[in-house]
Amino acid sequence: MLRAILLSLVLALPLGAQVKVGLVTDVGGRGDQSFNDSALRGLESWAGGVKYTGTAGYAPLPEAELAAGLPPYFAELGIAVKPLGIEPVPLVSRAQEDYIPNIQTLIDGGCQLVIGVGFMLENAIEQSARDNPDVKFMLIDSPILDENRQMVTLPNVETYTFMEHEGSFLVGAIAGLVTKTGKVGFVGGMEMDLIKKFEAGYRAGVKQTNPKAEVLSAYTGSFDNSTDGLKAGKEQIQKGADVVYHAAGVCGLGVIDAAKEAKVWAIGVDSDQAHVAPGTVLTSMVKHVDLVVYRSIEHLVTEKFQGGHTTLALKDGALAYAPLPESVPDRDKVIAAVEELRKKLLAGEIKVPEK
Repeated sequence: MLRAILLSLVLALPLGAQVKVGLVTDVGGRGDQSFNDSALRGLESWAGGVKYTGTAGYAPLPEAELAAGLPPYFAELGIAVKPLGIEPVPLVSRAQEDYIPNIQTLIDGGCQLVIGVGFMLENAIEQSARDNPDVKFMLIDSPILDENRQMVTLPNVETYTFMEHEGSFLVGAIAGLVTKTGKVGFVGGMEMDLIKKFEAGYRAGVKQTNPKAEVLSAYTGSFDNSTDGLKAGKEQIQKGADVVYHAAGVCGLGVIDAAKEAKVWAIGVDSDQAHVAPGTVLTSMVKHVDLVVYRSIEHLVTEKFQGGHTTLALKDGALAYAPLPESVPDRDKVIAAVEELRKKLLAGEIKVPEK
């Protein structure tokens, strides 16, 4: 019954675009202010040229509004974004059990490309890709792995990962420069290699600008419970942390709430989260999930989709730190110092650890 309802929703979406592109969110879905929302931006706003209006569906996105939402460094790196004439068809996963049914609903609805947002969808994407060789798939944050955890390449699957430790290094450097207590915090979601890359880069960045600073660390065990993030954030703040960086999805919204309540700094992740708590969010480690979603769709519509795995770094425009608020003490000096580090990273003069 649920699958029939989902399929009817897919088939009832406005027609007009020649190519349907489906997307299955991870748990947390639309409104997580982070990973899923970034992917949806790449699908809807950038590739589809539309904006989501809630129950009313989609409305055209004015060209000026699209341009205003692109980061300025895209132009510097020669990254162009323009609508691709596709029809976006996103489905939200409420639980992991939704992954495969959602993917199948999109396939049944005629989607030529199905995007899986997050490493948790690896098995679902692999199974669906093997069962549907004529449909193209894209997976974010993990390659396809065999039983020995070795990378497997499928001709109808593009996979993307990021060098998150590089972006985390930059926000860690900012934290090291801004802290007054000499203690900063990191809150991760699930304790796994991917999230530990965020922590490793952050620690290295803090130590680069403030060798004596202490970095507190905690993991919530999930990505979808803001209450757990609130608790972890409060515990670190009570121990003296006056800057807390999260890589914890929806849990991270709780970390930001804890920082706001205590009047200390929080550092966001994936998207620029300044709007979540203006005056509290010091910066964010921007991970352009939107860009890889757009890139894969572009490969589809230009008939350049080949499958395979790609890892994107700072030099590719895939990672950045978000603008600092004007209220940051010695803001210009902080930015100048971090920009110098960013240039050294781009030049290969600094190697950031992943562990």
